[in-house]
Amino acid sequence: MTDLKILAISGSLRAASYNSALVRAAKKFAPGGLDVEVYEGLRDIPPYDGDVEAEALPESVADLRRRITEADGLFIATPEYNYGIPGVLKNALDWASRPALDSSLTGKPIAIAGAAPTNFGTVRAQLALRQMFLWTDSRVVVKPELQIFRAHERFDQAGNLTDDTTVEILHELLAALATKIRETRALAAGTV
Repeated sequence: MTDLKILAISGSLRAASYNSALVRAAKKFAPGGLDVEVYEGLRDIPPYDGDVEAEALPESVADLRRRITEADGLFIATPEYNYGIPGVLKNALDWASRPALDSSLTGKPIAIAGAAPTNFGTVRAQLALRQMFLWTDSRVVVKPELQIFRAHERFDQAGNLTDDTTVEILHELLAALATKIRETRALAAGTV
């Protein structure tokens, strides 16, 4: 069987980000049959502007939309800022959601996770992402949830995920994403 292509996006720009480490861990610990590509272009996405979009799509935005469209599913690792998602992540997803009737996110299977040094992880940021994906009619994986709290205890100094329980849940989440992708394909083909 052909590998499923997953685009992994970290919502953080920080070099030593736990969420960027988490998308790298997704690549490392993905179940067989999943090919995880880490997206590195978040910093290059300009602020959303409908006038710019109407004139000519910025190359960085066209690249993001193309990668999302070509991927079978998305894995998004988000930090939590002020009880929500970072502006750079929201901005990129706003660009990806356009045009509304032909969005690269429409019907796209998506798994959400996040890591934070706090005791509550990224619970509220993940909830905000789930709400956002209602509009795009994306197919978000509901269970398991991966909210890595006290992230500094689960990653080593080099950014490697070292906590066995977290690795296991990450593996389960990616397997659930693969199942969601296959279900989405079956629905589209009318075989369900």
